[in-house]
Amino acid sequence: MNFKGSLSLLILQILAGSASHGYNIAQQIKQQSQGVLTFKEGTLYPTLHSLEQQGLLTSYTEEEQGRTRRYYQLTKQGQKRLKKERQEWETFVDAVSQVLGEKI
Repeated sequence: MNFKGSLSLLILQILAGSASHGYNIAQQIKQQSQGVLTFKEGTLYPTLHSLEQQGLLTSYTEEEQGRTRRYYQLTKQGQKRLKKERQEWETFVDAVSQVLGEKI
């Protein structure tokens, strides 16, 4: 399951902790959501590239167990965007919860 537009926010949040490569980002999202949120490579990598083109991420390559991996990390601009998107997400969740009649 995935919600349109949520992947960018999730990637930024994962990378707020430390730099990581694409496969690990996908695994962390899946694990932290207890398997509910899964994203295929065909969705993940274009989003990573887009975030990098927007200046929200930078990347570098590193060899790991004989394989070259591209690691992504947040820029200062990415940190600002994460804060903004988290606030927007929280506002959205609050509004939906109110419509559904749930107390937060």
